[in-house]
Amino acid sequence: MSAGQAEPRSSRLSLALALGAGLVAFAILIGLGTWQVQRMHWKEGLIATIDARIHAEPKPLDSVLSSGPAVADLEYTPVTLQGTFVHAAERHFFATWNGASGFFVYTPLLRPQGDYVFVNRGFVPYDLKDAARRPQSLVEGPVAIEGLLRAPLVEKPSAILPDNDPGRNLFYWKDIRAMAASAGLPADASILGVFVDADDTPNDGGLPVGGVTIVDLPNNHLQYVVTWYGLAAALAAVLGAWFWRNFRR
Repeated sequence: MSAGQAEPRSSRLSLALALGAGLVAFAILIGLGTWQVQRMHWKEGLIATIDARIHAEPKPLDSVLSSGPAVADLEYTPVTLQGTFVHAAERHFFATWNGASGFFVYTPLLRPQGDYVFVNRGFVPYDLKDAARRPQSLVEGPVAIEGLLRAPLVEKPSAILPDNDPGRNLFYWKDIRAMAASAGLPADASILGVFVDADDTPNDGGLPVGGVTIVDLPNNHLQYVVTWYGLAAALAAVLGAWFWRNFRR
């Protein structure tokens, strides 16, 4: 085989390999775009489900928990429960509300059944963390609570969050095990593995400020769809121009 014959064959092989690599990249980009379309539809369905769930009629907590799904699949379900607050055991979750720094007050509610449920009663300003400075908030006797069911976290959601400091009663993420262990409840206490965010029914003296649940489910998948499909279209244009130029040559 002469050198003149070998050169065109080598060139054709290089073109074929480059075209094959380009087509593989194109297929990957299309696949990523399609996956984001599926994720977008899933997120839209989840947002619609939660919106409908939040506005449903509240049901007794035990009835909701016995309905079958895992707690994580029951998030934001309106519930009712009764009991007596154990104010000495309240836990403080660092938070901001309406631009002010302070704490969400998580207080164990002793139910007639004999178990405890941590209720997020709402927000207090930073300088009123100490319950002794807001005695009007320490409601006594049986209470009825309406609120939204929330699932606890099993691990710190982000490395940038500080570690919880149970010894100082400072929590930066909702670790129900640490809250329960540091609350001074009886050693044999039965504590449900859920939280309840109390609704905005005013508390005595105006504190804590209830109804602090934030439902924030960002749906950025459309921009990812546009990005991946846009890159695929750009790659297709480049491949088409490149192939046409080499074909004509």
